[in-house]
Amino acid sequence: MTGIPAPRSEPQPPLSAADGLRAHSAALLDHARRLRAGAAALDWKGPGAEAFRWRVQDLADRCTAAAGGLARCADQLDAAARTRRTRR
Repeated sequence: MTGIPAPRSEPQPPLSAADGLRAHSAALLDHARRLRAGAAALDWKGPGAEAFRWRVQDLADRCTAAAGGLARCADQLDAAARTRRTRR
């Protein structure tokens, strides 16, 4: 199962840059959640299994950190847009 939505019959309006970043952030958080769940569900024992789980956990942590960075960037874009609107 993927997190990719099915094609839509009607064209959707383009996302703003900030909303696009938020969508990517949400996708990364979903990937991190699925990575963690998949690693926890493995029925594999031994030192190789533990090393694999640690690597998957590290990847999930990196996805989570990247998602946080994208969300912060989206907030900064929104703040900059609000500042530009109030200066007009």
